[in-house]
Amino acid sequence: MKSHRPMLLLAIVVVMSLSAVTFAQSVAHSVTGSVLRSVVQSAVQSVAQPEMHKAVDKLVVSEAQKSFDELKTLAGTWQGSLKATPPDPEIDNAKPEITLRVTSRGNALVHEMQEAGKPLDATKYDHPVTMLYVDGDKLNLIHYCDAGNRPHMVARPSANGKKIEFDFTDLSGGNQYGHMYHAVFTIIDADHHIEEWTYMMPGDKPMQVRMDLKRGQ
Repeated sequence: MKSHRPMLLLAIVVVMSLSAVTFAQSVAHSVTGSVLRSVVQSAVQSVAQPEMHKAVDKLVVSEAQKSFDELKTLAGTWQGSLKATPPDPEIDNAKPEITLRVTSRGNALVHEMQEAGKPLDATKYDHPVTMLYVDGDKLNLIHYCDAGNRPHMVARPSANGKKIEFDFTDLSGGNQYGHMYHAVFTIIDADHHIEEWTYMMPGDKPMQVRMDLKRGQ
């Protein structure tokens, strides 16, 4: 009787070969799937993270933009009264006229200050101009002063959107005659707002001027 051992060995070899192939395919699929998942996750993260940062940046910027949009509602001409601290008879008797104008396709707000009834003659009378604009997450104010300098201020976050306060950051130009140092806009209603400007006199002596303003007719 012939031995079946060669046939049995052959069958075992075939089975082992098939098992090895199946195992290799399974590993290949597993590795391929793992690599593919890794690639997909990396791609999703690379897209999601910038978008997430953009969303956060937009949220931060919107606080500055919200304050800026609120200030733009003040566009128009305003008149009212002045009160200086410490008292100054010349300032206290002045009648301010403030003009605010939205320009540059809504990207800038021009604030002009003069004494009511005085002609627009920059060689004889004060006529300071202030520019307000948003840059990134900051609401900026640059005051072009009659003292010949340009103080730069940045707004604090506003708790209620009706009081917008600016802090001094840096100064361009000379400081021989002092410079504007602080500004606060308080919106009472559509036809009434208050402006408080602090001027730092030589020797770092602050003088505050409070203007109670009503919208002109």
